[in-house]
Amino acid sequence: MNVTIRHSLVLAAAGLATMALPATAQNRGAGDAGGRGGGPGAAQQQPAVIPVAVVSADNTVRAERLIVQPSTLISAGYDWRINGDGNRNASVRVAYRKQGATAWSTGLPPFRTGGERVVSWSVDFTAANAFAGSLFDLEPNTAYQVRLTLSDPDGVAGAAETEFTVRTRAEPMPSATGRTFHVYPFGYTGERQQPAFTGLLEAYYTGAVGGDWYNAFPPRVRPGDVILVHAGVYKDDRSRYGHELVSGYTECCTATGDGTFYLTQSGTVDAPIVIKAAGDGEVIFDGDGNNLLFNVQAANYTYFEGLVFRNTEIAIDAGRKRIAGAAGLTVKKSRFENVNIGIHSDYAGANHYYIVDNIFIGRHNPTVLTHWGGRGAWAQAPDPRENSKLKSQYAVKFYGSGHVVAYNRVENFHDGIDHATYGMPEGYPDIDAARAPVSSDIYNNDVSNAHDNCIEADGGISNLRVFRNRCTNTAAGAFSTQPALGGPIWFVRNVVYHSPEAGAMTLPNNAAGVVFYNNTFVASIAQNAAASNVQLRNNLVVPTGPMRAALTMRSYNSYSSSDYNGYWLPTPREKPFVWAGPADGVQSSYDPRALVERSGATLAEFAKASGQERSGRQLDANPFANLTLPDAANIYRVYPRDGASYALARGSKALDAGMVLPNITDGFAGRAPDLGAVEFGKAEPHYGPR
Repeated sequence: MNVTIRHSLVLAAAGLATMALPATAQNRGAGDAGGRGGGPGAAQQQPAVIPVAVVSADNTVRAERLIVQPSTLISAGYDWRINGDGNRNASVRVAYRKQGATAWSTGLPPFRTGGERVVSWSVDFTAANAFAGSLFDLEPNTAYQVRLTLSDPDGVAGAAETEFTVRTRAEPMPSATGRTFHVYPFGYTGERQQPAFTGLLEAYYTGAVGGDWYNAFPPRVRPGDVILVHAGVYKDDRSRYGHELVSGYTECCTATGDGTFYLTQSGTVDAPIVIKAAGDGEVIFDGDGNNLLFNVQAANYTYFEGLVFRNTEIAIDAGRKRIAGAAGLTVKKSRFENVNIGIHSDYAGANHYYIVDNIFIGRHNPTVLTHWGGRGAWAQAPDPRENSKLKSQYAVKFYGSGHVVAYNRVENFHDGIDHATYGMPEGYPDIDAARAPVSSDIYNNDVSNAHDNCIEADGGISNLRVFRNRCTNTAAGAFSTQPALGGPIWFVRNVVYHSPEAGAMTLPNNAAGVVFYNNTFVASIAQNAAASNVQLRNNLVVPTGPMRAALTMRSYNSYSSSDYNGYWLPTPREKPFVWAGPADGVQSSYDPRALVERSGATLAEFAKASGQERSGRQLDANPFANLTLPDAANIYRVYPRDGASYALARGSKALDAGMVLPNITDGFAGRAPDLGAVEFGKAEPHYGPR
């Protein structure tokens, strides 16, 4: 990632619209961090350590360090530290353009953080005093200029404008310069393309004898090499000792003992080591019930494509916290079935994964939605003791920076896609910039039948972006942040359908810095604990299921806010809108007992009592053109993912009811943006593999 920074004293940029986002209390901050650049050979100008910000109660704002975070293919993130702004009225305008272009586009204003406390279990974290923001839907492998302009009615001390250049990543692809090896299954007797090898490990290493010699041979592969795996089932009989040449058995035996393929050679950004289906039929790696199929913790820039991983507890392990981990893992167009965990990594130094266009099929009962606890109403589900067992934990879990998890289909897991909860970031309060959980993307995934959550955005510091995903049938809340560490954690244009236990979102463990823009929730908005610095705009909410409220929020801060959202209540609810926050005149109170509840039987009553939703709309009719709502009396039903449309009906009061959010609502039709994930007249997003 190439970064250049320029400072000036310009206070305004002509033609740029402003939008003030809620600010947060100043305090000593933790230092959100940018990660490593694009791997070996990538130019970097990142600080080795992100220092704690020391701020004062001065109302004048001063710009401090700018941290440009690792880019993904279509997004970029940054974190601009400030000092002062005690009365929290500073703002930042954003403009960006392709390098070399003349016209600037207006970017989404960054999210203000500062002083939010996250204390829960093993976490005691204080958010940095900063403006952190993202650019969405950029073009891959393209350089962009970005201009940030800081303003404050109380004055700006020092430089008020920063410009930098950031380059998005290119999609990982095989290199055209490496060698090609051909792999065939054990017992194959047909014609072979040369150079040919029996079993994967014989090609990957200079020998693969098994037994005592299983790790005696050095790697054959080097950066840029491509291993083409030909059709067949690759299942080492780990009960056999030795290779077929010395044992006489022809169905095995290179992964002796545990049946794990240990891959230890690293590629590079431009020359990954590729393991790819040859294209002559299905390629199946079968773990035969073992614990771990592929261990790539020591192998940076490993690339898998077009494979089937099955019959194992963990298909791919790319990293373990405080032990080892790989950068640059790519998994494309593959299938995972009969697994407990698809892809796992919770190593802090990992970056730039690309997990795209895959299918993950878990072991949970595909015909029954069941909560993992089997408690309460879930105890009435069919065979709750058996169906609530943890048979498949998650499809993907990752940690670090610059990752992309997109266009995957996930079914029948406890969780769909998770950012690792992890605990405290390493080195806090002076966080190592190469090991910080920042700036990753989860988009256009299709997740169904989760015992717990569709997507968990846990443990991230800033600019974890969750957008354009479809979540159908989630028992314990579609989205979770337990906790978010200061934020922003972005939830943008997602769809949730049938999430009866905890609604569309759950913000437990004192989450801080969570943003919901233009989502469609066919479920309540609810959380089961108090959070900090939460913002909701342009969402469309249709509560179904047994939850009493359409909106339930508990915030430790007076600056959490909800506005320009729309609600349709298909059935009457006694107290549909509830907001608890600090007492009048108190900016922050982290004692949940001190929070004051404000509610209303109608949205108008709620707005008057709480100050929230002053521009919100309570709809009087079904806003969708053609969508059947979930049956509130049958929370155990699993609804099909496909076939449902979340397009708005012509004439709905959800049309033109939103606020302009630059870079999010660009291209809207009518007087203003529509509510929800799908703008009227525009095609619905593609969810799952392309």
